[in-house]
Amino acid sequence: MTLMQPLSVDRIYLEERTGHGMACPLLSDDIADYPDGIILPVDKPYRWTSADVIRKIKFAATRYFRKKNLKVGHAGTLDPLATGVLLVCIGKATRLAEELQSHDKEYIAGITFGATTPSYDLEKEIDGTFPHGHISEDLIKKTLPDFIGEQQQIAPLFSAKSIDGVRAYELARKIYRRHIEGRKEEDGGAGAEMLDQTAAGLIRTANITITEASLLRFWPQGRNDGTAQYPLSAGQDTERESRIKVADNSGLHLPEALIRIRCSKGTYIRAFARDLGEAVGSGAHLSSLQRSRSGQYRVENALDIHSATAIFSTAATSRQETPSL
Repeated sequence: MTLMQPLSVDRIYLEERTGHGMACPLLSDDIADYPDGIILPVDKPYRWTSADVIRKIKFAATRYFRKKNLKVGHAGTLDPLATGVLLVCIGKATRLAEELQSHDKEYIAGITFGATTPSYDLEKEIDGTFPHGHISEDLIKKTLPDFIGEQQQIAPLFSAKSIDGVRAYELARKIYRRHIEGRKEEDGGAGAEMLDQTAAGLIRTANITITEASLLRFWPQGRNDGTAQYPLSAGQDTERESRIKVADNSGLHLPEALIRIRCSKGTYIRAFARDLGEAVGSGAHLSSLQRSRSGQYRVENALDIHSATAIFSTAATSRQETPSL
């Protein structure tokens, strides 16, 4: 067990020190005053990569602390189309990244049945359709207990897992361009099957543990209330977000379930959606995802990206010193 005690700056911390808002600087501008570093639980914006968040916060923190070689990293990647808790570690807290990443996680996942995509989420268009008239709330509730416990899971080929030093998504995009984009729509999902076979051949299975998989809501005709998509919030970086494409399958009115999943490190919820679709005799893909908890950090106490950067910009904006080496 680590003896390090990094400063944890979350929403509760801000409210205790400012009442509400960002009225004054909250931190010393000398990183040496935080010998164990700083942890920021950030609610990652929709369509931002985890690297986008790190770059944004590192730029602000480097100016604030006037330290050019300041270390900033995260404890566990989130997919671009996911939101929720991303733990940003600053200074010596980066030494804790592996330990923080090992803690259990909780996710709220929207899973759409009757269709698959090569990425198992909305980053790619549908590549196969499947029978879905039999999908019901009772069937999903009956099937979910089969996923509880220790098991082996094959990660999606579109993932950050390393294969001989190369990220899996880099290989996946090459395979996708070569074999998927040129196929005819009438292949009946052969592209998706080929990608799954390729993933199984390239990526080793990982041992994971799922401690809860419970159905929160079910929409037989899909979500039609607009909650399936995340609107852009005021002031978000639309240029950054435009790099991440999102397929809109809402017009198909496919059945969708909202499921809470509590699991161990290394669990891919996109792969869970794939496997659940097969288990109920159909196909499925992830239509929304929120990491609602990472270890002790919950999304309701996480900082939005503007609050996280404002912690460092409050004093830095009035100072123009060059960061120290």
